[in-house]
Amino acid sequence: MQQVKRFSLMLISMVFVAFSASLTIKAAIGLAAWDAIAQSLSHLSAIQVGTIGMVLNISCVVGQMILLKRTFPPRQLLQIPISVLLGVLINYFYYTFFASLTLDNYAVTLVIFLIGTVLASFAVSMVMVLNIITFPLEGFCMALAKKTKYHFAFIRQMVDILAIFFTLVLTFSLDVPMTAREGTVIGMLIFAPLMGFFIKRLQPIINLKTEKAV
Repeated sequence: MQQVKRFSLMLISMVFVAFSASLTIKAAIGLAAWDAIAQSLSHLSAIQVGTIGMVLNISCVVGQMILLKRTFPPRQLLQIPISVLLGVLINYFYYTFFASLTLDNYAVTLVIFLIGTVLASFAVSMVMVLNIITFPLEGFCMALAKKTKYHFAFIRQMVDILAIFFTLVLTFSLDVPMTAREGTVIGMLIFAPLMGFFIKRLQPIINLKTEKAV
């Protein structure tokens, strides 16, 4: 029963991840590096951004399976339906729920972006504390770290740098709208500290509930 509650809480958190991601996309003042690639490819291909994100995330799961082979944890296959869920929800929130939302004032846009970033950090922190599955990109970076001499943090940072570089190449070579802007920098500065703040407070609550259930 406790596992059902934890899984349900994870699904609710994923809804908030999609909701907050859609808010930051709608703000259009820059996205996190990985999201910026998805948005740039969406502009380029006319495929919905959630669908692009879904494909990228599932590709990361496949990458984990190739790298880890028999040591790939079967439970992490849940990353695939979760990737699909996130993609579908982002498409719904961005293209339907927020379809009529117009942001003409920069100050309001910035506030919306910050709200989305705070919500995202909270939701991602909750998923990490629940520790049922990892996010596909992080899972791929961890798998790569196991197979190389590099640490996870270094690989994850390099992925962000490469993602921003690829986004800029698309922007300047193919006239794709800029998706790496001031919001990208703001996110890089505040997202990790916010996660540290939320994880520190969520961990005791989740652990206490688990102990009571036992």
